[in-house]
Amino acid sequence: MSLSEAIAPQLPYLRRFARALTGSQASGDAYSIATLEAIVTVGSFPADRHATKRYLFTAFLKIWSSMSINHKAGMEPVTPSVIAADRTLEALTPLPRVAFLLRTVEGFMTEEIAEMLDYSVMEVDALLERAGREIAAQLSTDVLIIEDEPVIAMDLEALVTDLGHRVIKIARTHKEAVAAIKDDPPGLVLADIQLADGSSGLDAVNDILVGCPVPVVFITAYPERLLSGDRPEPVFLISKPFRPETVLAVISQALFLDRRAALVAG
Repeated sequence: MSLSEAIAPQLPYLRRFARALTGSQASGDAYSIATLEAIVTVGSFPADRHATKRYLFTAFLKIWSSMSINHKAGMEPVTPSVIAADRTLEALTPLPRVAFLLRTVEGFMTEEIAEMLDYSVMEVDALLERAGREIAAQLSTDVLIIEDEPVIAMDLEALVTDLGHRVIKIARTHKEAVAAIKDDPPGLVLADIQLADGSSGLDAVNDILVGCPVPVVFITAYPERLLSGDRPEPVFLISKPFRPETVLAVISQALFLDRRAALVAG
């Protein structure tokens, strides 16, 4: 099996993680490209599929974590792609959130995360506990849910309510979604891709964002279809069927980066 054949199936997940970590499609993709360039230079890779994913993510994290050190030391970044990405990384995710995303979104075991970050298992456990406390301390916001499946919509409503947020509306169609924000703009949107009337959740969100800039988390059974390389692409994705802890991690990440960007802009 060639290097490209081994890595290709894992690229959508690396790009998803990179974008969630940096909060930007451009930044996430640039760091992903830098990772691929580094791996090609080495030329070796594990044959097992899960080991390949772990190898890929480990290489990414080494590049991601070394950039600020390189700048402080007066050294040049690894590639021009990383230079472009680094300009938009003022809202980087703290290390506890990195560990939390690796565990809850990407499915790595604690022992694997410890190896990837060069930490002990006890240190990773501490990072995960700290992330949990930070997530619990997030300020509440109003949430618009765009979902045409009643059971999933109810599960999402219960979950975000338990997290301290308020669901202002559950919209099943493009028209309902756009109408929902007119009188009560949300602080977060959770959106399915395919809606009950056959319309696209992407189109509904694009219409909403015209007059209401708000963080959006997309929910889909086929995340790889939204990470094909075409632009624009969603930054935050949740795969169906989803785990409650995954929703917790992604929502917290989206709100955190949105809040941090607002503080920087202000």
